[in-house]
Amino acid sequence: MRRLLSRLPLDPYIAALLGTVLLAALLPARGTAATTVDGASTGAVALLFFLYGARLSTREAMDGLRHWRLHLTVLACTFAVFPLLGLASRGLVPYVLTPQLQTGLLFLCLVPSTIQSSIAFTSIARGNVAAAICAGSFSSIVGIVLTPLLAAALLGNNAVGFSLDSLLSVVLRLLVPFVAGQLLRRWIGGFITRHKKVLGYVDRGSILLVVYAAFSEGVVRGIWHQVTPLRLVALLGVEAVLLAVMLTFTGLGTRWLGFGREDRIAITFAGSKKSLAAGLPMATVLFGAQAGLMVLPLMLFHQLQLMVCAVLAKRYGRQSEVTAPAGLAAGAPAAAG
Repeated sequence: MRRLLSRLPLDPYIAALLGTVLLAALLPARGTAATTVDGASTGAVALLFFLYGARLSTREAMDGLRHWRLHLTVLACTFAVFPLLGLASRGLVPYVLTPQLQTGLLFLCLVPSTIQSSIAFTSIARGNVAAAICAGSFSSIVGIVLTPLLAAALLGNNAVGFSLDSLLSVVLRLLVPFVAGQLLRRWIGGFITRHKKVLGYVDRGSILLVVYAAFSEGVVRGIWHQVTPLRLVALLGVEAVLLAVMLTFTGLGTRWLGFGREDRIAITFAGSKKSLAAGLPMATVLFGAQAGLMVLPLMLFHQLQLMVCAVLAKRYGRQSEVTAPAGLAAGAPAAAG
């Protein structure tokens, strides 16, 4: 079954996410059930960011600062170039995108970079895996603070349910658990490492719960009547262009800045990707009842980036095997997760 799933063009976890969306459409939580699901979702978000904080090694993050040019480049791509492109997408309203989908697209551009998939693709491509680990970690840390601030500055009143109270919720539900995880890492870090696989299922299960809660509330409020199949196709096309622009920008820009091949690979994958795991919980806190519609662009982009970057990583890896000495062709083992 695992081999069969690995051959499918759709990532199994994305399939689970889509199944959760379908479940929310058919059986949305209402009344007391909705209150229970909302409370469980709030707890799941706090748990997610607590585990993020407990996993991140402060020593590794500080060691990574020595490669500051690479990390600044990734941060600039993630929190400067992406948001500028998101702002430019306003010119597509209302002819290509609805205002709500454009807001979701802009939010996608404010989300931090991924960690796990960036590491995996960088490893497959024979890039600088250590740099990818640090770059993804820095992006996640910075994103906890910077993403809500950018959302406040760039989304403003366009985001239904977004307010200063939302920023306070981010602090209480995201930043506080993250800091608590960091502070307690000294005592629970070993447990986290030993049970990494099991806690990975907890991560994914928590995100599925968050997705169900967000989309279920959207179904109850009738917001999905605002989206047509034609608009979804248009959104996917816009996101394909967005990903192509960022991959081209990171590829050519890193050459112009004089980075070596391994560093260029790490920057390309870390600087062109967005984190579904971080973005979904943030959206539920920032957008409330409108979160389901707001995270739709992020979910589509996540699947698109996985498919495209998997192809690129394999191509870079084959190129490396051709140019590298035979003893080094195998390279570093691919990172899981």
